[in-house]
Amino acid sequence: MFYENPPTAGLPVRWRDWLPTKTSLTTKISQQLSLPPLQLTCSGTAALIISLTTLKHRYPNKPWVIIPAYTCPLVALAIHHCGLKIRLCDLAINSFDFDFEQLPDLLDKEVLAALPTHLGGQVADIERVKMLAKPYQITVVEDAAQALGADVGEYGDIVFFSLAAGKGLTMFEGGLFTSNDLALNNQLRQTQEQIIPKRPFFEIKRIAELVGYTALYNPFGLHFVYGQSRRRLINRAKLVEAVGDDFDFSIPLHHVSQLRQNVAVHAADRLPDFFEQTQKQAMHRIALLKQLPNINVVTSSVKNRKSVWPFIMIQLPSQKIRDNILNELWVSPFGVSRLFIHDLPHYEYLKTIIPQESMPNALNFAQTMLTITNSLWLTDEQFKIIFDTIEKQVK
Repeated sequence: MFYENPPTAGLPVRWRDWLPTKTSLTTKISQQLSLPPLQLTCSGTAALIISLTTLKHRYPNKPWVIIPAYTCPLVALAIHHCGLKIRLCDLAINSFDFDFEQLPDLLDKEVLAALPTHLGGQVADIERVKMLAKPYQITVVEDAAQALGADVGEYGDIVFFSLAAGKGLTMFEGGLFTSNDLALNNQLRQTQEQIIPKRPFFEIKRIAELVGYTALYNPFGLHFVYGQSRRRLINRAKLVEAVGDDFDFSIPLHHVSQLRQNVAVHAADRLPDFFEQTQKQAMHRIALLKQLPNINVVTSSVKNRKSVWPFIMIQLPSQKIRDNILNELWVSPFGVSRLFIHDLPHYEYLKTIIPQESMPNALNFAQTMLTITNSLWLTDEQFKIIFDTIEKQVK
């Protein structure tokens, strides 16, 4: 009765993670992931704002940013926050990558940046984006908010990660970012010093939320702080709120305390083993799902690149079949959900900043895709219930 799987595989925080440490979080993660020196900020959205603000100062006559038509609404809000304008690119068919037939038509000398998304920890084709963008001096910013631990950051000019609750390593809210270009990395650091205020109230709030995460991020606690409210919202057809897509235009920016950094440093010691376990579990369950007819398990098209698996994305043959499955499983405690409810043009609250253009592949992706948690708490017995429910609908 009192059991709830989270929608993503987050690394639990332990009480001993709150002990002091002299180790730097950015140094530890840079070494673990073989990345250039990372910088820490208060959220993945803040990392994107710092990146775009830096680029805007570098190239003041480039007002446009290209993003996938299906991505987190916070990406659009960050672009708007920076006073920049959005160009949408449709997705490739049955993929999260850019539509590479449409993308070249969107590129010109007024484009500041292109933001391919490593959706659900799956690696996007950054090398191809970079090749197309280079003639126009367009900066490629890798949105790796859901992909900490994947093979990313090699081809893009900037890469950023989220340390939000449930995204692998967490300090409840946080962000990491870096660049292979030393001069650009220094400019990013200077921008952060200039635009990120201290604002102690926000940091105190985050510390309290991290305490709550430490205590309640487990199947018992999640039943009360996540599962019950989620079910109420689903039953009231408030789907945007149920998955947490209802973001505010006001984005909190503040410094991160050493206390929260200490927690993440200790938790990071368990990160390599966590990635190994979740990958092994995902591979086994994906192999089973691929035996089912008429479904597409959404994975990276880029070969020889390691992905990470906070959840498994599958596309169903139709919206009706997807919704039939969700009618049985969404209110269950098994961690079946949707990622982002709409493609970006269909969020009512974003209509003032999102071009109202038809994006058929992104729309189809939003209407036919569901997610299955890859939490290590999802038992084989529970996964079998999910599998059997899907099998009944697709056969």
